[in-house]
Amino acid sequence: MENILNVMEERRSTKVYDPNIEIPREELVSILEMAGKAPSAWNLQHWNFLVFDHKEVQEKLLPIAFNQQQIVDASAVVAVLGDLEANKNVDPVFDPSVEKGEMTAEIKAVLNKQIQGAYTRDQYPRDAAFSNASLAAMQLMITAKAKGWDTCPIGGFNPQLLKETFNVTDRFLPIMLITIGKPLQEARKTDRLDIRNLITWAE
Repeated sequence: MENILNVMEERRSTKVYDPNIEIPREELVSILEMAGKAPSAWNLQHWNFLVFDHKEVQEKLLPIAFNQQQIVDASAVVAVLGDLEANKNVDPVFDPSVEKGEMTAEIKAVLNKQIQGAYTRDQYPRDAAFSNASLAAMQLMITAKAKGWDTCPIGGFNPQLLKETFNVTDRFLPIMLITIGKPLQEARKTDRLDIRNLITWAE
C-alpha cells in the first residue's frame, strides 16, 4: 500500500477509462469497506452505496448522467447516497458497544436524545447527509487510488431520475457519482490556488 500522502498527491480525476477492464466485486467491496470507515457525526454512518458494475446497468445510468462517456467506459460507477434518516441507525451502531461493555446504556440514551433532537431541525438531516456522505466519498477515492484504480467524482447527473430509475427510497439523497477504472490516458494535471490565499487566521 502506498504512502497516504503520495496517494493524495497523485490522485487526479480521470475521465477516459479503458472500457475492457473489469473490477471484481470483492475489490469493490474492499474499497467500499474502507470508505465506510470514514468519520461521521455520532458514528451514524450517513451513507449508502449504489453500485453499477456491469455495462447493462451503466448504459441505463448513462442518460441520467447526461451521456458522459466515462459512465459506460469505467469499470464501475458508485452512486454515493446520503442518509436523511441516519438517526434510525442508533441501535445498530451503539448496541454492539453496549453489549460489549464499551458503552453504558445511560450514555447511549444521552447520545440518542442528542441525535433525535438534531433530527427535528429542518435543515439538519439534509446538511448531515451531504457532509458525512462526502467524507465517505473522499475516502473511497483515496482508497481506490491506493489500490491502483483511478476515479472521478461527478456532480452532473439528474438525482430525481436516478432515484426513480433505480428505486432509491426517499430516505436517501443522491450526493455524487464516482467512476472507477483504469485510465487510457494520463489525467490532466490541474493547478491549485495558493493555499495561503485560502487561509484566514482567527484572532
